[in-house]
Amino acid sequence: MSLSPEQRREYRAIAHNLKPVIIVGDKGLTENLQEELERALNDHELIKIKVASQDREGRQEAIRTLCESSGAEVVQTIGKIAVIMRRAKKPNPKLSNLLRHKN
Repeated sequence: MSLSPEQRREYRAIAHNLKPVIIVGDKGLTENLQEELERALNDHELIKIKVASQDREGRQEAIRTLCESSGAEVVQTIGKIAVIMRRAKKPNPKLSNLLRHKN
């Protein structure tokens, strides 16, 4: 599922005020981090991830790996921050960033 430019623009606007929910640190992509990513995507659908690596290729690879393993799609990447989204089967209106910020 590829996002249209209009969808990307809308999701970037929603994500602008969000804080990173997942932070990839020195330990890299651990099993606990994968579980936390699944929980965050199920709850919020649209999240920010911070990758604390100094290596640009390493950051891109970590984001790509996280998205492939979770079935999420990259909306935007700026520096160490990535915005990713995955639609929930049953979104919670109180937690979903997509539902809470609809116009």
